[in-house]
Amino acid sequence: MDSADQFRFTHIPHPAPVSVAQRAELLANPGFGRVFTDHMAVIRYKEGQGWHNPTIEARAPIALDPAAAVLHYAQEIFEGMKAYRAADGGVVMFRPDANARRFHQSAERMAMAPLPDALFLEAVRELVKVDRDWIPSGESASLYLRPFMIANEAFLGVKPSAEYLFIVIASPVGAYFSGGAVSVWVSEDYTRAAPGGTGAAKCGGNYAASLLAQREAKAQNCDQVLFLDAAEHRWIEEMGGMNIFFVMKDGTLVTPPLGGTILPGITRDALLTLARDKGLTVREERYSIEQCYEDAASGRLVEAFACGTAAVVTSIGRFRGQRGEIVIGAGNGADPVTEGLRDALIGIQRGQRPDPYGWVQRVD
Repeated sequence: MDSADQFRFTHIPHPAPVSVAQRAELLANPGFGRVFTDHMAVIRYKEGQGWHNPTIEARAPIALDPAAAVLHYAQEIFEGMKAYRAADGGVVMFRPDANARRFHQSAERMAMAPLPDALFLEAVRELVKVDRDWIPSGESASLYLRPFMIANEAFLGVKPSAEYLFIVIASPVGAYFSGGAVSVWVSEDYTRAAPGGTGAAKCGGNYAASLLAQREAKAQNCDQVLFLDAAEHRWIEEMGGMNIFFVMKDGTLVTPPLGGTILPGITRDALLTLARDKGLTVREERYSIEQCYEDAASGRLVEAFACGTAAVVTSIGRFRGQRGEIVIGAGNGADPVTEGLRDALIGIQRGQRPDPYGWVQRVD
């Protein structure tokens, strides 16, 4: 496909879109990840032909051969991003170029055909434009976008696939957590990633590996799970689907360094920038679970929070695990540093505050 046609999406009319009345009913309380828009973006790849046939079409089930590589060897990656209804009524996205770059990096790590960043961005924009009426209103509401790629060549030999399917779907969502501080289970028996593995790639296998530990957390009446490093089982790394920060009594922020085993979160990166520009001292360094417990007991550790596209910024009230339970600060989510960073981030995302970083991109 030549460069002129590469970004020209064919729009195939939806034969039976959701009615205006039904859509309004769904948007009144969408929850998270349960309601989906009318359309999806689709692009195909075949070795020797490259990426071709970009379309916006009705959201529908995917037909896959039972021997499709994704079903046997888990060649699959995805992204999570959002479109917002801005303060002036327009539609914006937050740092979609960063999602495109990370998607490209994930593809390379999983030996998949990288999608050009510009094509990724155009697919997302085209879908948001056609389904913009699905963007809900409200402080915690947004249109969650899920670009993903799967290997769909039919074969049973162990090798990178020669065919891929890239799709973007969209889901109107409310808040990921119901509110207040979350409780976190410290997993001592399971690890999320190891050096040299796929921890820095956003692939489904990483999340599948976390589900048993997350189920254990739920059994312990915790909202989320925290993983330690695979080698020594003492260094804090990442939560089930979010990065983590700690706030010390002197105002210093501590977050684990990436190092290949932690997903390079786009929200994490934005918060690092915002914190430094607020004059806070930020340290990307290893932080042990033992030190975390000691600092919470002594009062040195006063706040902790999780961050990610879905949850944005969420206070952590307590950690629980085999070594007992600790409460962070007051344990109720009334955390001034966390809330200050959250408000600054959301203000930029929704066009309520100046954006000196060029993070927000208009769609309309």
